[in-house]
Amino acid sequence: VQALDRIGDRGAKVGEHEYPLEFTGELCPLCRYEFRERQMQYNGDWTKVVEDIVVKRIFLSEQDRIGIGTFQPKDEKNQDSTELTGDINYRKIAEFGSESDPRAFNFDGEFNVSNRGMIEFIEVLKLDVAFLYDLLGASQEHKIKPKKFAQTDIDTVIIGHTNEPEYRKLQSNEFMEALRDRTIKIDVPYVTTLSDEIRIYTKDYNEKRVRGKHIAPHTLETAAMWAVLTRLEEPKHHGLSLMQKMKLYNGKTLPGFTTDNIVQLRREAKAEGLHGISPRYVQDKISNALVVNPSATSLNPFMVMKELEGGLKHHSLVGAEEVRERYRQLISVVRDEYTDVVKNEVQRAIAADEDALMRLSSNYIDNVKAYTQREKVKNKFTGEEEQPDERLMRSIEERIDIPETRKDDFRREIMNYIGALALDGKKFDYKTNERLQKALEMKLFEDQKDTIKLTSLVSNVIDKDTQEKIDIVKSRLIRNFGYNEESATDVLQYVASIFARGDSKSE
Repeated sequence: VQALDRIGDRGAKVGEHEYPLEFTGELCPLCRYEFRERQMQYNGDWTKVVEDIVVKRIFLSEQDRIGIGTFQPKDEKNQDSTELTGDINYRKIAEFGSESDPRAFNFDGEFNVSNRGMIEFIEVLKLDVAFLYDLLGASQEHKIKPKKFAQTDIDTVIIGHTNEPEYRKLQSNEFMEALRDRTIKIDVPYVTTLSDEIRIYTKDYNEKRVRGKHIAPHTLETAAMWAVLTRLEEPKHHGLSLMQKMKLYNGKTLPGFTTDNIVQLRREAKAEGLHGISPRYVQDKISNALVVNPSATSLNPFMVMKELEGGLKHHSLVGAEEVRERYRQLISVVRDEYTDVVKNEVQRAIAADEDALMRLSSNYIDNVKAYTQREKVKNKFTGEEEQPDERLMRSIEERIDIPETRKDDFRREIMNYIGALALDGKKFDYKTNERLQKALEMKLFEDQKDTIKLTSLVSNVIDKDTQEKIDIVKSRLIRNFGYNEESATDVLQYVASIFARGDSKSE
């Protein structure tokens, strides 16, 4: 840190930068006392008075009570306004002889501490009226009145927080006009971004804090997803679901939506985040889920969702039955989203056969190359020239919703991509093209799911060969997606039950 080079009329200069300095107000009572004593000592010679003044560097710290003060309401008997402005030090009265001697007064109230910094009032509107008088002077005239001393200048940022009902009570109180006039309301809504909400729960529920219990993938995500959905307003945009709106807020991209559209969505919903479920409720239910499932080695999303839904009937802040029913419906929305996610993970785990994917990719590229160049493909078994396998190519392309009318464009796009890599001296790998990789994995899954006989998990009739294949899929879930033995088994059985009901749908 560079020292101040100069302090002049224009302010302080640090290196090449100038910072304006503005001094307002008067000295505090103790400083005025010291100033007067030095003037008498040096017969009014101001230059000698300031010679002994030493400028020190300080760091603002709430813990050390330097520059940041905090005040919290207490019961009426123990609440005293001198906590804000300081109090008499009775031990020093005998030494200095008077209560009005500044040396016999402790200027250590929260306003004194926060001077040139900031002060925080916790639940400010629950304060006794006597405290609000001090707030009026501090906010408007920037002065406080310590006991037995003149008004003292302060310069501090005053922050008070409370809840909406307390603020509405203030607005309806005609006797509090002065405080209302000095109050600037700043709404602090709940989080409406999914990734931020997940971070709240991850802070308390992680492998370091929760010992001996594995938290299955997507458990905290589903809880956060539901909490955020309760805070969002239904989108006015036709065709946009609440789940899609949440994904847009979280940085995902959807066809037809730009950054400007997202800004407009937020402007249309001005009250978003000012209602809905609080993180405290979700944290309580995650804790409950941990407690009521003592024998389970892992905590999964269904355990948490069950607690979230079950606790609604006892939630003191959800009074209206229609609101409670809406929250229950949103749990169903989250459950459907989770189902799609785990189905996709199981599909990828089943299709994670590198050799099979490479063979399928090579076969597809050979046929696409022949198709775009109007050539034939050589059958590796018979050696005969054949037409490109249109059925194979479409079975892959349909997995990522490439319509019949766009198949030529997609195939040329793939070949142009391969050609560009070749010009750079690079070899094509299906993993470098996200859309093609997804299509190949889904195609391979459809081809292999019947051979693995995943639905046999539902009936518990599994032969040795099938069990080996299922164990391979389970090990991939553990290795690639963060499951443990129990949670991987639970997910496989859940997805197997979906396939057994015939509810499988293409992603």
